[in-house]
Amino acid sequence: MKFNKLVRDKIPEIIKSNGENPITHIADEEEYNEALMNKLHEEVTEFLEDPSLEELADIIEVLNAICAFKNIDLTKLEEVQERKFEECGGFEEDIILDEVER
Repeated sequence: MKFNKLVRDKIPEIIKSNGENPITHIADEEEYNEALMNKLHEEVTEFLEDPSLEELADIIEVLNAICAFKNIDLTKLEEVQERKFEECGGFEEDIILDEVER
């Protein structure tokens, strides 16, 4: 069965322990970047289909990998998040914008 997708580091060993032979390779930077974007899309789609804690944790794991790959300091990311919260607020009041009249 072919996959051609980014997997967690221990998946090949888990596959081996099940008596199967994983065929893998190490991605170059360009492939890894594309694989991370595909993995984020995959995990968000899975969360939308099953909004569970497990699926949400997978999204966070991919976001952490993206930050590490792009050398984004998590503290800096939190600072940007806080700034945007201060400027625009969060999503705590359940507001839906229907339209803007001119």
